[in-house]
Amino acid sequence: MKCSLIICTYNWPQALTLVLESVRKQSKFPDEIIVADDGSDESTSNAINLFAQSIDIPVIHSWQKDIGCRIPHSRNRAIAKSNYDYIIMIDGDTVLHQNFIEDHISFAKIGKYIQGSRALLQEEFTNTLFEKNSFRKPSFFSKSVKNKLNTIHFPFFTWLLSFIKSNNINRTRGCNFSLYKQDIIKVNGFNEEITSWGREDSEFVQRLFNAGIFKQYLKFSAVQYHLFHKERVFKSQESAIANNDFLENTIKTKSVWSDFGISRYL
Repeated sequence: MKCSLIICTYNWPQALTLVLESVRKQSKFPDEIIVADDGSDESTSNAINLFAQSIDIPVIHSWQKDIGCRIPHSRNRAIAKSNYDYIIMIDGDTVLHQNFIEDHISFAKIGKYIQGSRALLQEEFTNTLFEKNSFRKPSFFSKSVKNKLNTIHFPFFTWLLSFIKSNNINRTRGCNFSLYKQDIIKVNGFNEEITSWGREDSEFVQRLFNAGIFKQYLKFSAVQYHLFHKERVFKSQESAIANNDFLENTIKTKSVWSDFGISRYL
């Protein structure tokens, strides 16, 4: 199976560099890398170009003008530019376990949305990685990870749990998921009516559920390590209410299609 790895980023080239280096160490390479850039400055472009010169797979920089947080727009643009049938999407601050791509592809199936495991790195360990400009996996027994269980890579256990289907919107994470491109197009991708941070991933996944696509959580597989940073918060209560309203409306109306989605780029 051929796949596109899409990495979402915004003005953190130091983190993006570590993520890209983890792609270089994969047991199975993606067939292309697309960096979905929500308007970063030239330092991010320089980091991408430097990496692209050192790896034998296409690296595409999908950039859009910075006029505020437009994650759905950035994701839709990148997906539309992809050349392959299967899409794996991560964030630009999530370093990958060496079997990450292989794990996602192993469980791929039309009509299924896959979500991998995310281990949260602590601040001190993250700072050390930046100082050394290289990544090393944290020890399970160290204090460098907040949720240690998610560092375990054991695909056999994943397989045992793979028969469990879910359409539970809770704990949806847009930083580590994959599915067939045709399933994304089936619901018209991400909703570009959402123009501030939060709920854009949950609203998208809820439309997948409404379309009969179920979720599989790859516990003990598709492991990524989330670099520490201060958690984003909604800029205002109005923004939080508005984004929650998008999700609640999708649940209430059982909507499958977004009128403001990926179709404008296809």
